[in-house]
Amino acid sequence: MTVDEAKRIARSFDENKQVTEEDVFMFTEAMNFLIETFHDPGDMMYLGGYYYEQKKFDLALKYYEMAATYDYAPAYEGLAYIWYYGRTGERDFKKAFFYFSKLMDRGDPVATYKIADMYKNGYYVEKDQAKYEEIIEQLYPEVKDMHNVFDPVPEVFTRLARIRADQGRKKEAIELYLYAKDFLAQRIRRNAFFGNLSIMKWLIDALYELIDFDPEEFDFFDLFYLLKSPHKITFFYKKEKQDLECVMEENAAVVCFNGKWFRSRDDFFKDACIGDRKLTSIYRDLYGFKVR
Repeated sequence: MTVDEAKRIARSFDENKQVTEEDVFMFTEAMNFLIETFHDPGDMMYLGGYYYEQKKFDLALKYYEMAATYDYAPAYEGLAYIWYYGRTGERDFKKAFFYFSKLMDRGDPVATYKIADMYKNGYYVEKDQAKYEEIIEQLYPEVKDMHNVFDPVPEVFTRLARIRADQGRKKEAIELYLYAKDFLAQRIRRNAFFGNLSIMKWLIDALYELIDFDPEEFDFFDLFYLLKSPHKITFFYKKEKQDLECVMEENAAVVCFNGKWFRSRDDFFKDACIGDRKLTSIYRDLYGFKVR
């Protein structure tokens, strides 16, 4: 195999939507060839990321650790998440703290709020709410003017909002939640990853602990609030009425959208479509929400 052949195989694999076992074999062979030839930590992370997506976490760990020997920051992030969430079957908060700390020392805001969470929850370190709040307070001015939808603005704003609510500063908490909601909605429009949807769900639940729900004035993501209990809702897309209903079955809320059933509000937000367009990608074009 030559370098040009290996690069071609890797490129074509990335573009291929229907891969075969042979495609996977050739791709992994090509990537290992490139890794052995150039020792590029970016290639190591690329192959490790493929294994991570396939939930082959032991192999992801192998390549992330390989990349980390080159002091490669993305490898520290990958390793931190593997150990924080126990992707290989074992949680190791000591290792997670070690890798997140390396990134925090470099000014990484994601690693910084994850370190804060570890102080809040007592993961590896002793619980220290004051330390948690101190880190989030210091992080807020660093992220508040960020504009890329993938910047960790909602993650920091929602944490600070909870702190403000606990301090009795309700108005500030509401403002933080509303800003985070709009920012996160734009991110979800581009990437309806389950993690982003989970943040939105928690945000909406927390927001409506502080304000009353207005059935005459709500939007698509406010459906997270309504779909916790039985409701019938209508809205419009391109002048066509859409019907949405939540009912209880065996103490669980299930959702029906235009005749199609979803097991939960999470599944609805993840999969509901009009034609071939996911609702999360066209949320700005949905209007006229009403509770029937």
